[in-house]
Amino acid sequence: MNFLYLCTQMEKQQLGLLKSIDFPADLRKLSIDDLPAVCEELRQDIVKELSVNPGHLASSLGVVELTVALHYVFDTPDDRIVWDVGHQAYGHKILTGRREQFATNRKLGGIRPFPSPMESEYDTFACGHASNSISAALGMAVASSKEGRKDERKVVAVIGDGAMSGGLAFEGLNNVSSSPNNLLIILNDNNMSIDRSVGGMKQYLLGLNTNKTYNAIRFKAERWLHGRGMMNDDRRKGLIRLSNAIKSAISHQQNIFEGMNIRYFGPFDGHNVKELVRILRQIKDMEGPKLLHLHTQKGHGYAPAEKDVTTWHAPGKFDPETGERIVDKDPNKPQKYQDVFGYTLLELAEQNPKIVGVTPAMPTGCSMNIMMKEMPERTFDVGIAEGHAVTFSGGMAKDGLIPFCNIYSAFAQRAFDNIIHDVALLGLHVVFCFDRAGVVGEDGPTHHGAFDLAALRPIPNLTIASPMDEHELRRLMYTAQLPDKGPFVIRYPRGGGVLKDWRCPLEEIKVGTGRRLHDGDDVAVLSIGPIGNEALQAAKATGAAMYDMRFLKPLDEDILHEVGRKYKHIVTVENGVRNGGLGSAVIEWLNDHGYTAQVTRLGMPDDHFVEHGTVAELQQIVGIDVESIKKAIAK
Repeated sequence: MNFLYLCTQMEKQQLGLLKSIDFPADLRKLSIDDLPAVCEELRQDIVKELSVNPGHLASSLGVVELTVALHYVFDTPDDRIVWDVGHQAYGHKILTGRREQFATNRKLGGIRPFPSPMESEYDTFACGHASNSISAALGMAVASSKEGRKDERKVVAVIGDGAMSGGLAFEGLNNVSSSPNNLLIILNDNNMSIDRSVGGMKQYLLGLNTNKTYNAIRFKAERWLHGRGMMNDDRRKGLIRLSNAIKSAISHQQNIFEGMNIRYFGPFDGHNVKELVRILRQIKDMEGPKLLHLHTQKGHGYAPAEKDVTTWHAPGKFDPETGERIVDKDPNKPQKYQDVFGYTLLELAEQNPKIVGVTPAMPTGCSMNIMMKEMPERTFDVGIAEGHAVTFSGGMAKDGLIPFCNIYSAFAQRAFDNIIHDVALLGLHVVFCFDRAGVVGEDGPTHHGAFDLAALRPIPNLTIASPMDEHELRRLMYTAQLPDKGPFVIRYPRGGGVLKDWRCPLEEIKVGTGRRLHDGDDVAVLSIGPIGNEALQAAKATGAAMYDMRFLKPLDEDILHEVGRKYKHIVTVENGVRNGGLGSAVIEWLNDHGYTAQVTRLGMPDDHFVEHGTVAELQQIVGIDVESIKKAIAK
């Protein structure tokens, strides 16, 4: 026996019941009285693993009991469980054949950061972005019905963690109410997304209640009628409408779900695993769509996470015994781009009373909480609703305000039509700040900000820019809020910048101008954004010329004429997809103006998604690190 094997065996002994569960079928062999112990072991395992291999902690701790109950009651993977916002699903991964591999979660070559059908048959759908579970699960329920398995295969959508505020969730609910299906929707109501959830739906869910005795009587009556052949689909819908009307009249409260002919159960305690099993067994065979409302606590069972759920959503490394986070306190470490954005936004807002801030559920993640703390009346967290964030910003801009609308680049994909129809078409003065642009690291392909440059470049009226460093970010933000700038896009990456002293005077940058940072012969390197720091290192090492383009749209034509006349070889570098981005724009411009330089485009690949890993690992894989740029120049 080798040392690694002995360590693995000792770890298994410490897991108790969990060591006997390789797949949900093993879980279902246990007594229901064993489930609380399984939940405790599962929670401890998640805490232990994430203390050394950081990930999304609090959300997964909040659904441990629900995860165990679902796999105990339902015949997964034949029955379908569709998770929403996949950072809830660590317990699900551990119970579905990936306990031994969980230590590789989010690491290069390891298991994926979010559930994916490409990894496991237990992962029924992609769930890196919020609010899609109801629509996807309804599609699966309809497919099962078409295959003649409507009553045989159960389909469950688990939505929550703020995702019910997304518009797609309501589109799905609307279709659920009008399509024949037996879908079960579980609402994991923890009053949270990452920061605390906001809006009318939050307040509605806090006050929603349905009498347990009433539900029990109605359930028994339906089963009695169904057993005697007296409950067909039309009669069932009619009785639901009648009972809903009677209950609303008596309670003076309209249940939004039952108003849509979706049976409602709850709210129940989402941390009582034995009670959850009982409820799920009672309702899983019911005809028609159903919604089970559970109250859960994000971070449940781990005191530090319970006390500060926002910090412990993704806390980084920590001591599992004391809860002390292991934070890099290097005073020479550059400020994060998001924090430079946050402090600069507050500074600009203090100077310009027309500036307001808008974010879809990410005030802490994008550092808009800095302005929110000082100017709460001028900042708006609209919940997980990126499309609404854009159109809401457009409405404010139409009547004279200057919204800074901050969205993660990958999530901005959900608002593509809103950017075109509700902002660009009218030339409205909205400043879009796209955080997490380019490769983001361990969150993987659902979160890489790969497509913004290529997707937005063809849209009329947009100005598109990306700063090479923190000073440039501040100056671009200042420039974007000046009069008559129209819709203005600024994109920047996740994590720290390159300057220790990031504060600088706020000065205007002329739109559509770049800058030459290094002279050279034979080869010219053109870059956009912070990846230009790597390009500059490579250019200096190889004697190439280097230009920071700053703007994708409009391009600096003076630079392009200079480069086109002087250089036969051009290398473009961007932290985004090559197709349609800076490289494509340069080639198109050179061709249109009769230049014949050979252009090598460096960037994210054209036709496949980039996996997860550290930012440094991924930049090397896609070929935009310093060594890869040097090789491209030499070639």
